[in-house]
Amino acid sequence: RVAIVGAGGSGLAAVKCCREEGLEPTCFERSEDIGGLWRYAEHAEEGRASIYRTVFTNSCKEMMCYPDFPFPDDHPNYMHNTKLQEYIWKFAEHFDLLRHIRFKTLVTKVKKRPDFSVTGQWDVVTEKEGKKETEVFDAVMICSGHHVYPNFPAVSFPGIQKFKGCYFHSREYKEPEKFRGKKVLVIGLGNSGCDIAVELSTVASQVYLSSRSGSWVMSRVWEHGYPWDMKIVTRFQTCLGTILPRALSDWLYVRRMNWPFKHENFGLMPVDGTLRKEPVFNDDLPSRIACGVVVVKPNVKEFRETSVLFQDGTVQEDVDVVIFATGYSFSYPFMEDDSIIKSRGNITLYKSILPPRLEKPTLAVIGLVQSLGPIIPISELQCRWAVKVFQGLCRLPSVNEMMDDIDEKSGKKLKWYGTSNTLQMDYITYMDELATAIGVKPNLPKLLLTDPRLALEVFFGPCTPYQFRLTGPGKWSGARRAILTQWDRTLR
Repeated sequence: RVAIVGAGGSGLAAVKCCREEGLEPTCFERSEDIGGLWRYAEHAEEGRASIYRTVFTNSCKEMMCYPDFPFPDDHPNYMHNTKLQEYIWKFAEHFDLLRHIRFKTLVTKVKKRPDFSVTGQWDVVTEKEGKKETEVFDAVMICSGHHVYPNFPAVSFPGIQKFKGCYFHSREYKEPEKFRGKKVLVIGLGNSGCDIAVELSTVASQVYLSSRSGSWVMSRVWEHGYPWDMKIVTRFQTCLGTILPRALSDWLYVRRMNWPFKHENFGLMPVDGTLRKEPVFNDDLPSRIACGVVVVKPNVKEFRETSVLFQDGTVQEDVDVVIFATGYSFSYPFMEDDSIIKSRGNITLYKSILPPRLEKPTLAVIGLVQSLGPIIPISELQCRWAVKVFQGLCRLPSVNEMMDDIDEKSGKKLKWYGTSNTLQMDYITYMDELATAIGVKPNLPKLLLTDPRLALEVFFGPCTPYQFRLTGPGKWSGARRAILTQWDRTLR
């Protein structure tokens, strides 16, 4: 019996993977609907991810689908949240997943049973309509995401207490109309901050976008009008990045990122442009800056009653609203002992999934990663690996070896992303690592001999999720055709 916390994109993948392997999943969802992050609500709900009305995907449909369930041909390449929610519902219905979900059921505690060192079992305490219930499970999969608990550092900004305007976290933002005619400062140059700044620029009298360290800004529409990820997230590009000298790789990277427009001229240039930090995806921000309706500013130094002082000494008067688009922190309040997942405040998970020091490997954290690639295929492959571990079909190394692997990857993250505790990683490298462990990585030399057309598309084309259903356990008979027709669906 496997308890699954959350019925978003990752939770549904977990239910399906458990069923495929003959396990008995029970998924607990605190709301009355599936979809997690992609389910729009008029007001931010406690304990749930919250999105604004106009959120679109940053990954295209061919890259972000479940690997054995392509999007319909007529769906746009990038989807509004309602369109993606429709797809998630179709996926759940097609694979008969809904009967395994208990809606309006909150997980309040997950704790080891007294005999955990022998059985590996967990007590899962849930609450529904005021009634508490405790059940025993052989394994637990945490699929609650990491866009739930806002990182709201307002108190660390001097003078915020005397600021007479309105200020709040971007989690509370839903639509622009109430800000018509206002002067708005958006703090944070991430995807949410840029989306909100661009949207507000159509109604506000002026929008200011404050950034501490800058960021690369990419368009969803890339070379020749194709989706960015179908052009960039390829095995060939990953291979090139691995074999080229670092200096040449960095030069090519900066050149490519500056291809549409020179970031320095727009005040957006990252402090260290060679780091492979996740870029921002926004098709309209450069034109909004060029039109003057969005003004880029450095970090805030101090708030005053009606004005804001920035680090460069400039002062902006008559600011009405401040929106903190400062991201999220990850937390698992239902875990009785969260040191299982964290060590010295940092996430410590083998392959970003499994707590290495557990006596029995029966807990998996799904979806706690970020990459230049979509989360649904990552979560799906994580689930497939975790279920194999639960069954004892995927052998784990010793605790020391797992800790060494975590330390080694932390060192690589420091080199590539500038910090060792980031959730970020290289998409294809990580997917191949998991796929190799469960025997589903495409065998390119063999493909080249037996199916050269497919081999060339797998290596030079986009690394779409279908590649991980071509062979091995969970093989899908439609994977080859899906890969060879992926550009057709994109053009459609």
